[in-house]
Formats: sequence, C-alpha cells, structure tokens
Amino acid sequence: MKSQKSIKKVVVLGTGGTIAGKASHASDNIGYTAAQVGVAELLAQVPGMVGVLAGHLLVSEQVAQIDSKDMSFAVWQSLLQRVTVHLQAEDVAAVLITHGTDTLEETAFFLHSVLPAALINAKPVVLTCAMRPASSLSPDGPQNLLDAVAVALTPGAHGVMAVCAGSVHAALEVQKSHTYRTDAFSSGDAGPLAWVEESAVRLLRNWPLAPLDQAQIAMNTVVNWPRVEIVMNYAGGSAAVVDALLQPMPGVSPLRGLVVAATGNGTMHQDLEAALRRALQAGVRVLRSTRCAQGRVLTAQHAEFAHSNGLSPVKARVALMLELMEA
Repeated sequence: MKSQKSIKKVVVLGTGGTIAGKASHASDNIGYTAAQVGVAELLAQVPGMVGVLAGHLLVSEQVAQIDSKDMSFAVWQSLLQRVTVHLQAEDVAAVLITHGTDTLEETAFFLHSVLPAALINAKPVVLTCAMRPASSLSPDGPQNLLDAVAVALTPGAHGVMAVCAGSVHAALEVQKSHTYRTDAFSSGDAGPLAWVEESAVRLLRNWPLAPLDQAQIAMNTVVNWPRVEIVMNYAGGSAAVVDALLQPMPGVSPLRGLVVAATGNGTMHQDLEAALRRALQAGVRVLRSTRCAQGRVLTAQHAEFAHSNGLSPVKARVALMLELMEA
C-alpha cells in the first residue's frame, strides 16, 4: 500500500463550459445554459475513473464558472496562477482543465505560451470539454474526462494538450472545426497528437514542447492588456473597419495591433491593404494570417506585412498581445 505522502495527485481545475451545462430536457443538446455544474460533481459522475487513476488521487478546484464565449483575461490570469502552483508541487502528476469548446484553443495556446517551459516540458496540462451538456441523454463529458486523465497519466506525457472525442491535440495546432458534432476539434495539416482507445493512448507524434525562445511574463502584474483586434478580408471589403478601429474612443485603450484573417495565402482587398498601411504608419503592429482552416501563409522575403508563423487568427492575436507586453 502506498503511503499518503507517495500518492501523486491529478488536479482538475474547473472553468465551466458546456461540459458543466444543463438543459431543462435531456433531449436538448443546444438549448442549455453552460457552467451550471461544479467540477467536483462532474468528476463524481464519471464511471470507471478509479481504474484509470491507478492509485492516483483526484482533486478538484473551481477556478471559474463561465460560458467560454465569455472568457476574459482575468480568468486567464487566475488559471495561469493556479496551474503554475499545482505544477510546481512535487505531489502533483498532472493538471487537467475543464473548459468550454468555443475558446478552448485560445486558452490552450495562451498557457502553452506563458507557462514556464521547465514545468510543462516535465508535466502535462490537459484541457478537456464537451459538446453536449451534463444533462444530455448521452453526454460526452464523462468519456472526455476519462480520456483526459488517461492522457495525463501516460508515462512521459508533457506539454499543453486538448482531449476531445478520443483525439489528443497539441495546443499549438488545436482548432474547433465543427459547430455541433462531438468530434469538434482538429489539428489541421499536422493531424492529431494521439488517439485514446479504451483508456490506452496511442501516440502518433512526439509530446509537445514549450517554445525554445519562450519569455516569461509577470502575468500577475498585468492590468491592461494591449488591445489587439482581428479584421477579415472578404469580397467587397473596405477600409472602413480598420479606419474606425484607429479612431480614439473614450474609455477604450488605443489600438496596438491588428491581425488580418486574410483570404487564401494571405491575400487582401486593395482597400483593406491601403488601410493596413495607414495602421502601420500610425504605429500599429499588423500580422497577416488566413481564414482558411488548413495551411499557413507563405510569403516572399521582406513582405510588407509580417505573417503569423502559421498561427490561426485567434492564436496570432494572443501571440501579438504577449509580444506587445514585452515591448
């Protein structure tokens, strides 16, 4: 029998989302209210968890209780602080996070970008979710939680990952790709990191590592995040949106950055392009991404607008905000 001191913990941090949602009828998978069930109650409803834990202790903490469409910088900072504390503890083997699907990819990328490399290159941080509420006739949350624990306790696992519908995705590539199916996430061209099959993990690629040049930011001291917005290119696009964003507004921080969800390989309407040049002249950083679900922007050397290094528009926005914090 293991002594109490030798038992390793799996810490689950709850933030709300559909996985914690409830509807008035079990047959209703869209007319629910997110973030209604506490994380401790969710974990108590997962059959087979004891077997997957294999002697590890499961503990939970409610960091937030929100619909992830309403994710805020304040919740990110709280989540980062709690994840860091738990990863630093010798008796913690892994950290799991229950999260809504809408902004999961942004939270995963944020944590991948700011958590100390020494911590996430040694222990796993696994985000999981659900597309159906806890009240559903056939909820997907319990299986996703079971799979997330299986991933977290796989020997050698490390890095920030997302687990959903038996697929494991690295934080760098994960993207919500479907509005309704339970298998709602993709890793684009890269493909999934692994599959979870009957609580066994079949690894397809190496576990993810933190960026080599990752600079640590004192996130607990951040009060005002740099304002970075996303604009999209489309047929009949104009300069109006960019020009409006450049105008000062009472009580709103000045614009520091713009990410363009461009068409195709970073192409932009000529009027939008002209407006972005004005933004550059006004001291606003501009990054060019693509609205395409797969592929990355390939540009000629010395291109006029910096590209996003393959990041989706929402992840490029996070990266640019963090870069502007360091400036």
